[in-house]
Amino acid sequence: MAQKPNPFKTLTVFKDSARKAPDAKKGKPVNASDSIEVTLRIRRKKSVDEALKELEKTGKTYSRQQYQQDFGLNDADVEKVEEFAAASGLSVNHTSYSRRSMMLKGTAANISKAFGVSLNYYTPKNKETFRGRSGTIKIPKVLDGIVEGVFGLDNRPQATPKFRIRRNTKIKAHAKSVSYNPNQLATIYDFPAADGTGQTIGILEFGGGHSVKDLQTYFTSLKLPVPVVKSVSVGTGHNSPGGAADDEVMLDIEVAGAVAPKATIVMYYAPNSTKGFIDAITQSVHDDINKPTVISISWGGPETIWTTQAKTNFNEVCKAAALLGVTICLAAGDSGSDDGVGDGKAHVDFPSSSPYVLACGGTKLTASSTKITSEVVWHESNDSATGGGVSEFFPLPDYQTKAKVPASVNSTKFKGRGVPDLAGVADPETGYNVYVDGKKGVIGGTSAVAPLMAGLIARINQLKKTPVGFIQPKIYKATSVFRDITSGDNITTKTGKGYTAGKGWDGCTGLGVADGKKLLGIL
Repeated sequence: MAQKPNPFKTLTVFKDSARKAPDAKKGKPVNASDSIEVTLRIRRKKSVDEALKELEKTGKTYSRQQYQQDFGLNDADVEKVEEFAAASGLSVNHTSYSRRSMMLKGTAANISKAFGVSLNYYTPKNKETFRGRSGTIKIPKVLDGIVEGVFGLDNRPQATPKFRIRRNTKIKAHAKSVSYNPNQLATIYDFPAADGTGQTIGILEFGGGHSVKDLQTYFTSLKLPVPVVKSVSVGTGHNSPGGAADDEVMLDIEVAGAVAPKATIVMYYAPNSTKGFIDAITQSVHDDINKPTVISISWGGPETIWTTQAKTNFNEVCKAAALLGVTICLAAGDSGSDDGVGDGKAHVDFPSSSPYVLACGGTKLTASSTKITSEVVWHESNDSATGGGVSEFFPLPDYQTKAKVPASVNSTKFKGRGVPDLAGVADPETGYNVYVDGKKGVIGGTSAVAPLMAGLIARINQLKKTPVGFIQPKIYKATSVFRDITSGDNITTKTGKGYTAGKGWDGCTGLGVADGKKLLGIL
């Protein structure tokens, strides 16, 4: 009896999957018997574009069940991918219709053959060895259009946390160091009176961990209730305190928790890779158990280090969040217009450049009691300055058409998404009092602004008794709720490319600093 032809044998280049080789020493090919799990992102039943237009017009959101029914996976596509897995010697570890994700697992030999890639070990200087690739991924021609992303072949570290520690080193002669408790900032920024009761804040972390003992010490010192903190493992990620990333994790919990102490905080711990990012955002947005209505992310990297498929797929999940009424707050970066790249061009940080996240920039704040005496763009040095500018990937969204976002200062002159949307104090010299690994300290960075805004959104959701979700279309029509920041710049490139604060929206602090009560009034 003649054997049936394998419909998955013919491979085609998977669009937008190209990746440069890691900046590390290349080693041997990955062991053929190594076990690898990849996440495949599968197309929706239908586009969400019309639903997003309706959202902006009427505010219509979807329940998680309704979203899955309308925009999740269809059975025919799932069956096709299952057939591909079986024909390739791979197993299907997990399928989620709402997340539009299928996790396939197999040996490195079978995975490499199935996706037409060569995988090698790479070792950065003084860092752990990881698995990497270069060039494009291939997929079976019959899956072209069905599969929208393949993640996990390469597990190089993808992002960095966006915090800066006050080092107590030499400070500029004219500068004065102060610090604030997060609940004190809630008063200074006129947040509406609430405590987050009934709300759930999701926080994504890609390293580090939290200590319950330290949280008890911190919140007791502030005379606040210790918030309920839950840990959710994403893939192989888990709460793992004891490393440098603890500063980020504890900052996030302590800021969000001090602003909304009665909210439940759910920590999603994931590996620091593109797969980790995609899995974490899909798991948190579509979490049917914890159901966060606001998510805070303080990790990212320059747009240029992310593949097109990664940026596109992450943004698609953020569209889903908008339809579900979930607000995503994201740190805009801590190295100014250079964003740590060093090529003379201006860069914005991703994922903060996604049009469907609330991008949070940074200021330097001086206040006496609850009265603000000065607030300018945060720019202490080339490696201590707010990120922001114009995306070179995402076009200008409709809600920013009247914000006078300039074209990119780079030679592309691209008319892109303006980053950030708003700002708050981020300078470590006017930073946040924290307690990490048994020690008091002061930390800043736009990392702190994202959980600060997440706490504010939790308060607003509590008071409105409904999630406010995707707020950008409303805030860009009500700019009077923001205090404009008009002094300073974030220019850190060697060529002088960057952005300067001025009247109205700018690429340093966005619309400015929100008055919490006024923001409640327009949402």
